[in-house]
Order: sequence, then C-alpha cells, then structure tokens
Amino acid sequence: MTASPEVQKAIEDVYAKLQGASDCSSLLKKHLTKDVVAKNKSKKTRLGATLLDVIQSGGENLDSGVGIYAPDAESYTLFSDLFNPVIEEYHSGFKPTDTQPAMDLGEKNVGELTDLDPEGKFIVSTRIRCGRSLQGYPFNPCLSETNYKMMESRMKEIFNSITDSELKGTYYPLTGMDEETKKKLIADHFLFKEGDRFLKAANANRYWPNGRGIFHNEKKTFLVWVNEEDHLRIISMQNGGNVGDVLGRLIKGLNIVAAKAPFARHPRLGWLTFCPTNLGTTVRASVHIKLPKISAKDDFKKICSDMKLQIRGIHGEHSESKEGIYDISNKQRLGLTEYQAVRQMYDGVKKLIELEKAAA
Repeated sequence: MTASPEVQKAIEDVYAKLQGASDCSSLLKKHLTKDVVAKNKSKKTRLGATLLDVIQSGGENLDSGVGIYAPDAESYTLFSDLFNPVIEEYHSGFKPTDTQPAMDLGEKNVGELTDLDPEGKFIVSTRIRCGRSLQGYPFNPCLSETNYKMMESRMKEIFNSITDSELKGTYYPLTGMDEETKKKLIADHFLFKEGDRFLKAANANRYWPNGRGIFHNEKKTFLVWVNEEDHLRIISMQNGGNVGDVLGRLIKGLNIVAAKAPFARHPRLGWLTFCPTNLGTTVRASVHIKLPKISAKDDFKKICSDMKLQIRGIHGEHSESKEGIYDISNKQRLGLTEYQAVRQMYDGVKKLIELEKAAA
C-alpha cells in the first residue's frame, strides 16, 4: 500500500514548514529529517495510516513539545525512523535496542507502600492512572464511528458485570448526558472535555461525543475514561497519602478489565498508547501535596528533576500552583516496571516531605 501523491506532497509541506519555523523546537522538527521524509512518505500501514497522520498535529501546532502521535499500533514499527529517535530522547535514552521489561504491577509489594503522610499534614490526595488500547482496534485517526461505539459497548458489558463491592458503579455516556449529571461529574473533576488543539489536529476528536464516557465506582475512588485520548484511561484515587491502597485498587480493577478485553502490547515498547510519551508502563502515579517552604526555594525544580519527578500545578499540565500545592508524579514511564514507576514517585515524595519538615 502506498500513500497518495497528495498525501506525500502534504508531508513535504509539513517538513518545509517546520524547517522554516525558527520558533519551533519540537522533537518532531528535530527528528523529521529530509532522509526520514524520503524513506517514509510513501508508506502506509495495513489500516491505511500514513506519515502525515503521525506528524500533522506537530505541523499545525509549532509550539508542540513532541508533536507526533501514532494512528495505529503498526505505525510504531513502520515509521520507526521517526518514532525511535523521538522515544529515545523523550524517555531518557531508551535506545532502539532496549526492551520494556515484562509487566510487574507490584501485587506482592503493595504492603511496602505504607501511608506517606499518616497525619495528613502534606498530601491532599493520591492518584495512579494507566492507559490501555484494546487489541484489534486502531487509534483515534483511524477509528470509525462504529469502532468507537463497539468499544464503548464492550466496556459497558464489562462494567455491568463487576460484582466487587469496592469497584462496582455506574457508566455515564457523554452522548445525551443531561445537565444535572454533567454538573455532578464536573464538580467531582471526573468529566473530560473534547481534546485540545493538539489532539484535534491529530484527528482525535472525530464523531465527538459518540462512544465516549466515564465509569466510576460508588465511592468515587475508581474511574475509567472510555475513548478520551486513549481507548481506556484507568484511574484509582483517594484523599490522603496511602499509595498502597490506591495501587491495590488499580491492580484489582485493571485485572477485571484485562480478563475480558485483551490489550495491545508491543514486544519492545510495552503497552501501546496514542501518544508516545505514555508508552511502556503508561503509569502516572501522582500526589497533590503542600510544600510551601521548599517550593519557594530556587533549587526546588532541580531537586524534583534529580529524583525523576515531574511537577505541575494542580489543574494539570501548563497550570500554576495554588498556595504551594503541587501535582508531583513519576517522570519515567518506559524502561522500568509498573511497580518501579510507582516507587519512583513514592520514594521521591517521601524525601520531599522530609525536606519540607526540615526546612526553616
């Protein structure tokens, strides 16, 4: 299968636009070389995805940090000339010869993750999430409206079959959602919106809101987003700093879904996601934490970075901190196990609390 002349011309146009943009410093611009374009512009995956599907978001949004998305699982292999160097640079030197370790969620180690803040002085809440793609389905740009609805229908069956008293709950489809339900989900910070301009340019918002929805348990501590950025985002959370409880619940929920819906996994890259930044474990373990003293110091960002921690404001990426409360998470997702990713956050936050207690 070969990309059409129009698509090949559009790929060359994106390359020319990036080269001419002096204010663009994305990984796409850096690694989409003339040679990569020449070797890959005519290629097409079995599902019909081209290099244009991979690069169009970064071509439209010159302020992208990364700028590429995978339209389907095969793209990671077919367009590896571009994906491999981007993945290596973003994921701290994960080379094309490296392999993601076998899955280890840490079932046997949950007991080691005792409450980081038993007195409740620092940690507001703890959250662990992972992304999953259902085997046999492409990612957003190649999904048909029927695909979205079929995946949603499959997930609804799984949610309805959950008998575990801690996890059972309700699925709320975005299609036809009434105002009262919408308000309730917004108040709980559960409702996701249509994708931003980066996702829109990657063709991730098609047929919105069909096939999208939110499941949460009665206690509001276990949540699944269906067909947001990835097919599934599976989330466990609660107030306070008991990371072991949060991880244990995530493992239980993930196992229930995995038993009835096989996930897409790459032999080298691990669990597959739409955005290459989430590959591997896909795990983001985070706390909202009050650190008014050390966060005011000049070396706060460096301290976090040295411990492979990522800092955000509490309203997500690109947001500011409120009253010294930060969202702190593991930065590494690829090249380590799921448990190690959680442990990276756990050990780092433990140290930050010690530093905060000792700060004058």
